Amino acid sequence: MKYLYGPVKSRRLGYSLGVSLVPHKVCNFDCVYCQLGRTTVHTDRRKEYVKIEEIVAEIREWLERAEDAPQSLDYITISGSGEPLLNAGIGDLIKKIKDLTSVPLALITNSQCMVDKGIRRALKGVDLIVPSLDAVTQEEFEKIDRPAGNIKIYDIIKGLIHMRKEFKGRIWLEIMIVKGINDSTDYIKYFKPVLSRIDPDKIQLNTPVRCPDLRHSAVPDTKALGKIKKMLGSKCEII
Repeated sequence: MKYLYGPVKSRRLGYSLGVSLVPHKVCNFDCVYCQLGRTTVHTDRRKEYVKIEEIVAEIREWLERAEDAPQSLDYITISGSGEPLLNAGIGDLIKKIKDLTSVPLALITNSQCMVDKGIRRALKGVDLIVPSLDAVTQEEFEKIDRPAGNIKIYDIIKGLIHMRKEFKGRIWLEIMIVKGINDSTDYIKYFKPVLSRIDPDKIQLNTPVRCPDLRHSAVPDTKALGKIKKMLGSKCEII
């Protein structure tokens, strides 16, 4: 299989079959914490990087060969080794997966493409969106996520707010906490009004423990994470 991986046991999503929509490390971000390393194609250009029909054919084959395995899946998860929303055919893919199976569909995204109303509309068939928001100010955003082009964090926040208003499924918002950049209680105060407007079903705090280059220097201690969790309220959890 070229575009499917797993199924794997996920901390958040249970037993999940992954689907990759772009070649390795095609992304509009170059996050300092990415466990896959540096972005090799740093772009915000959307196109059909991988043919949707080829992905659908693999999913169909997997479902046919796996027999009873689909009943054990918690999710089919659109994610992979780059930013999946850069694939311009994602709306078509979502529709075709829904025609093939009743397994719930999840999307993991860095959120940037959701500034586009057409993209948000294309995502309405997904059951769960797991978007990330690592900063709420431009300076910290550029330090952590290192975006391509002239991407602004304010626009991403607006896209997430619109997504929450338009989307009927669940949204679990992930924040990667990086020591020395976005982990202070003073900075987390800036998050609170933004998160109130986005109103996700869950807020999930993550740390760069899977990044060998950062895990010894950029992972906040347990006490700091506990303070952040308490500040962000009952919807917040540490993953």
